[in-house]
Amino acid sequence: MSIRLRELIRNVRSCKTQADERACIHKECASIRTAFKDENNELRHRNVAKLLFIHMLGYPTHWGQMECLKLIAGSKADPHPLPYSARRPAVLMLVENSLKNDLQSSNQYIAGLACCAIGNISSAEICRDLSPEVEKLMVGSNPFVSKKASLCCIRILRKCPELCDTFLERIGTLLGSRNHAVLLTCLKLMREMCITEPAMIEQLRRHTPTLIAALKNLVLSGYAPEHDVHGIVDPFLQVEILTMLRVLGRGHSETSDQMNDILAQVATNTESAKNAGNAILYECVLTIMAIEVESGLRVLAVNILGRFLINRDNNIRYVALNTLHKVIAQDTQAVQRHRNTIVDCLKDNDSSIRQRALELVYALVNEANVLVKELLSYLLACDVEFKDELTQRICTVVEKFSTDKEWHVDTIIQTLSASTSFESEETVCSMIALITSTPELQAYATHKLYAKLADQTNQPVLLQLAVWCVGEYGEMLIGGVPAGVEAEAPDPQTVVELLTSVMRSPVADVTTKEYTINAFVKLTTRFANAPDSLALIHKQLAAYSCSMSLELQQRSVEYSSLLKLDAIRAGVLERMPAFAKKDRQAAAAAAAALAMDGDGPSRGSASELMAAPAVMAAAAPAPPSEMDLLGDILGGSPAPAPAMPPMGGAPAAPPPAAGGMDLLDLLGGGGPPAAAAAPPVDAMAMLGMGGAAPAPPPAAPGSFPPFQAWNKNGLQIEFACTKDASNPSVTAIEASFTSAQPTPLTGFNFQVAVPKYMKLQMSPASSSTVPPSNSGKVTQTFKVANSMHGQKPVLLRIKIDYSAGGQAVSEQGQVDNFPPGI
Repeated sequence: MSIRLRELIRNVRSCKTQADERACIHKECASIRTAFKDENNELRHRNVAKLLFIHMLGYPTHWGQMECLKLIAGSKADPHPLPYSARRPAVLMLVENSLKNDLQSSNQYIAGLACCAIGNISSAEICRDLSPEVEKLMVGSNPFVSKKASLCCIRILRKCPELCDTFLERIGTLLGSRNHAVLLTCLKLMREMCITEPAMIEQLRRHTPTLIAALKNLVLSGYAPEHDVHGIVDPFLQVEILTMLRVLGRGHSETSDQMNDILAQVATNTESAKNAGNAILYECVLTIMAIEVESGLRVLAVNILGRFLINRDNNIRYVALNTLHKVIAQDTQAVQRHRNTIVDCLKDNDSSIRQRALELVYALVNEANVLVKELLSYLLACDVEFKDELTQRICTVVEKFSTDKEWHVDTIIQTLSASTSFESEETVCSMIALITSTPELQAYATHKLYAKLADQTNQPVLLQLAVWCVGEYGEMLIGGVPAGVEAEAPDPQTVVELLTSVMRSPVADVTTKEYTINAFVKLTTRFANAPDSLALIHKQLAAYSCSMSLELQQRSVEYSSLLKLDAIRAGVLERMPAFAKKDRQAAAAAAAALAMDGDGPSRGSASELMAAPAVMAAAAPAPPSEMDLLGDILGGSPAPAPAMPPMGGAPAAPPPAAGGMDLLDLLGGGGPPAAAAAPPVDAMAMLGMGGAAPAPPPAAPGSFPPFQAWNKNGLQIEFACTKDASNPSVTAIEASFTSAQPTPLTGFNFQVAVPKYMKLQMSPASSSTVPPSNSGKVTQTFKVANSMHGQKPVLLRIKIDYSAGGQAVSEQGQVDNFPPGI
């Protein structure tokens, strides 16, 4: 006697061990096999259902495939779902005719079931064969079948993208339906068509008036019980229409103009008391920000997000912060109006909201609005894991937007005091550069930092800054107190004892102790009239001459020897000259090796690949690298690269006369002599070696028309080339970067690699942010010297890194379409 499926499930669940379960399944499988032998079995659908359950448990059921076919071929409609759910390729090939018959059935449930089966389990071949039948059902009079057919078409497009044009003509008919389910599935189909074939967007734009009319009808219609959700008429359909309008209007001004009125109506007439209304408003904001609309409508969208920020629901507030961060580049002033509300979010109990609010506040900072006070307030209360990141951001903001030097120093000290574990070599170098380049700030900064040192601070950056300033400007520390400082001037003995305590401090790392050793030897000239202090300094240096740290030991021994050389000691220990902060962007570019297959440059060759711009402006080019950066793209033996003039345009210095001496070379400031001109090339010899005609003769010095070197994902790069008048083998190239994307490209970094027969010099880009929507451009200049000029063309491998909408993008490519003569 065959048991029911429910009883089989109960028996399996009652098994206490895996062996009991296997025994139960094997017993039932034997019973099903016996039942299948009876050709007049009326319980075949029950046995197939049990086979499906057994298959879900992981046991083999392939022996029941033919029973699925027999069940499909039966006249009863009820068991149809069972065999359609058996995803067996061998079965599917045999059920195509049954699926076709079911699609033509007058029973809407059988036709809908067939559409579901085709969309879920059919192969690409079956989808192609049955797509005409499904297309007919899309425009039928039965809304239920039309809805199922439209959903089936979405699955067919995913399996057979080439059928996209097939369903295009049916879209207009579906949009004319008054059934909301049909409209919803039609919009889903339209969006799938746009994803599958972006060219379809242009053809679907003609339906924009129909979509606008449908949305207007939903917004202005009265109460509809069958579609009402918390007082909103079918919010699901409204959201889907807004999403489709965003796809159709992006990058097309004419279509966007048609949407202005309806978007304004949706934004003003939708209630935000319930989540249904908030969902519509959020989608409306995304649509407004994505298309080309009037500035007033953008302000309205930002105001909606501002209302979201005061909502009690944390999810809504998080969404608002996240969206404001994306749209701030499009309308900064509108977002600035909600600055106070955003700052209040820093006090929220939810850490994710605080983090997003912090990122938004950081993005809102500009010259007229330095929100350091708010950031410092959050720094005192934020979680420990966020303190270091926030400290770095505050230091960056202060450095970028500071107008008062004393405020700059005070704010950095206050920020570092609130983050005891923060360490940053960049911050130390930045502050030292500021102090050395501002003479009127040196006494003030030294006293302020010494006060922190006297308070026994454990902050690593503050320790290093204070020790450096005390050693460099010790005479200012004991000479008097500048305006704005309330503490008294210390005596030399107290200063040296305080530095001694730093050396003994358990929180001082090796780097801080190295700073202190340097400060000791500097103070021997600053405190020359304090013999007690000098004796203590000599004692400290002698104590660390046997240190376990090799660096401290070496410095102590060398400094002790230096102090015995009275003739040169004062000159060696003079103040450090003012210096500029290191260009971190250029250093990062030099450290990032281009990841290329095969012959790409390694990390060790990054410094040869891209030199820092500050060095290029003063030094001659480095000698040719022995490492093959690109494996000589065109093949052949390399030749020495010609000397290149500096980026300023001055020609390279001539080589010294025979028997003479190059003083720049002795001092390490010069480069190799300019390479001699390449000898003329025998055209017949080239033909014999490579079988190809020689390159065209070099063009006369001058400018070449700009050409497009890169166009991908909305980013366009144009090169404008100019030949050097004194050296035709040197080409100056100005790269212009523009972006058609709706959001700015931040963290933009452009890198170049050249073959070994070429040399490269680069200057920094004009900005690290490429403006959106082709509203501006970023430029970067570099020079290339081709030692095989007239024999081999200029070839470049480029690497582009940036962030767009929070997504990191990295692209690589080759530029070989330079104009003839380059």
